[in-house]
Amino acid sequence: MNKIASVIFIFSIISTTLNSQISSPEIDKLVENALLKFNVAGTSVAIVKDDKIVHKKGYGVKSLETKLPVDENTNFGIASNSKAFTAVALALLVEDGKIKWEDKVIQHIPEFKMYNDYVTQNFNIQDLLTHRSGLGLGIGDLMLFPDSSNFTIDDILSSFQYFKPSSAFRTKFDYDNLLYIVAGELIARVSGASWESFVQERILNPLKMDHSFSSLKGMNDKSNLSSPHSTFSGTLKTIPESEEMINGAAGGIISNVDDLCVWMLLHLNKGKYGENLEKQLFTEESLREMWRIHTPLTAKNEPRYNTHFSGYGLGWFLKDMNGKLCVTHTGYVAGMLSITLMIPDINLGIIVLTNTEMGGSDVFQAVSKTILDSYLKLPYFDWTADIYTKSQANKNDDSDKVKEVWNTVEKNKKIELKKLDYIGTYQDVWFGEIEIYEHENQLWFKSLRSPLLTGPMAFYNEEKGKETTFAIKWKTPDLGADAFAVFTFNKNGKVENIKMKGISEDIDFSYDFQDLLFTKTPKKD
Repeated sequence: MNKIASVIFIFSIISTTLNSQISSPEIDKLVENALLKFNVAGTSVAIVKDDKIVHKKGYGVKSLETKLPVDENTNFGIASNSKAFTAVALALLVEDGKIKWEDKVIQHIPEFKMYNDYVTQNFNIQDLLTHRSGLGLGIGDLMLFPDSSNFTIDDILSSFQYFKPSSAFRTKFDYDNLLYIVAGELIARVSGASWESFVQERILNPLKMDHSFSSLKGMNDKSNLSSPHSTFSGTLKTIPESEEMINGAAGGIISNVDDLCVWMLLHLNKGKYGENLEKQLFTEESLREMWRIHTPLTAKNEPRYNTHFSGYGLGWFLKDMNGKLCVTHTGYVAGMLSITLMIPDINLGIIVLTNTEMGGSDVFQAVSKTILDSYLKLPYFDWTADIYTKSQANKNDDSDKVKEVWNTVEKNKKIELKKLDYIGTYQDVWFGEIEIYEHENQLWFKSLRSPLLTGPMAFYNEEKGKETTFAIKWKTPDLGADAFAVFTFNKNGKVENIKMKGISEDIDFSYDFQDLLFTKTPKKD
């Protein structure tokens, strides 16, 4: 976009925002500008207002390889926006009389065991959805990410007893995916159907969300499925589709903006749907429960929106914006990023789906905030430019720190190490076994249960007699999750255990390397 076109575009948006809601042609310009700015392959955007779909459209391409365009029916993985579907599924079981929100999880999953007996005995169904377990951010997510691991629901159910809490039970918000997987298992045990079947039959089918799926396996026709992309390697390229999780309760749904308009209208109409709202999927009482703050959060200082409160309900983030309730959630899985945002007080819903890791979240934030501002009748603010400036500064800062690490590694290449001191197998109580071995005169790290976590180790630094740190560059560069492995020694100078952490400070929280502690396994005779 040249300078003259940019000026025309900005004044067009300013005029629109000051006088009326943003128009579809102006949304087109906004989105196309954001795609270029943030190097994103494709996106789709929809708005519902006063029970009508006022905008739905695709932009960019489904895949850089096919160059086929995105349209309003193009499917994307909606990732954690699936969590609200899990909340509705549980609400339906409550309305069926099969469970109560306050039921203890062990009533339905007897083998469920948390980090102490009190928490185990008192952990209820709502605790599965509200990120207040006392466990740290994203703990145990390495069983889910990267995909291709062989962890099972039994592994997840038995893992919680080994995690160390970071706060007291029900006192602090720390985002969690594993407990949503447990919620999916609870739905299966109570209903007799898998989470995928229950969501398909009780939610997607009644709403006639005919092009939405509770799993990739349920898609017979993938001709309009968007491909995930990444820029972690330095250039924009397609990456493999994510494999199925143990169940889809934390992030498994595949959908499009056309169907998700139906989903937003369902919520804005308090559980009612159909041509004349003659049908009801869930009650207003259930909606109030899902949209009630269960876990308080510290409200961010947002003077533009005069925000006073913030919290998490059941599958939704909740806050006030200019005196109006905002119900929202984002989603992120490899190469697929999205946002759902509703302002019930003005009967507004916005959905943005993207197919590119890194820039996708910048696009959905810039686009959704610009659209939202117009409906809140706020003065124009150039969110695209603001977010771009901040993201570039953060990226450059983090990139410099990461480069410094690898520069240090390069300088230390000639340092000789006794490789035999490190070679062997190591065990973590929940993540299982890893192997440190020699390959082509270099030490390598290999996870036996998560095979994508395999890569060469390079010496970084050491504290003589106490610890040696290696930097691991995974063989799959698009993970964006290179890590440190810190070997600690006992008083006899023998390797005792390995601790880990991400090299980048901007690493996704689901790569919770810091929660691992590998102990060396004694050699077998």
